[in-house]
Amino acid sequence: QVQLVESGGGLVQPGGSLRLSCIASGTVFSADVMGWYRQAPGKQRELVASIGGGGSPKYADSVKGRFTISRLTRTVYLQMSSLKPEDTAVYYCNLVRNRSYWGQGTQVTVSS
Repeated sequence: QVQLVESGGGLVQPGGSLRLSCIASGTVFSADVMGWYRQAPGKQRELVASIGGGGSPKYADSVKGRFTISRLTRTVYLQMSSLKPEDTAVYYCNLVRNRSYWGQGTQVTVSS
């Protein structure tokens, strides 16, 4: 069983930066794919970035060049820079092995 705990969300002004962290407890393999999704009010949950499984990091077009995902086996980070109001959402950590595991989510609000 895997449990994911996110931290690092908050309120930031447009153009600012935040770093999200997610720690996975339980058995975690480097081959597991870990990533970040987000869900804004009234919208579907969408992939932001993912890493692992031996592949290169993947990013949503909307965050390329602004967000960077990194990982240390059971910890995954999302460095977010040049934040925009449209980045406002609940951000969820995700791990995929034979099934998807989800964290409880952390709120990111970009507003002046």
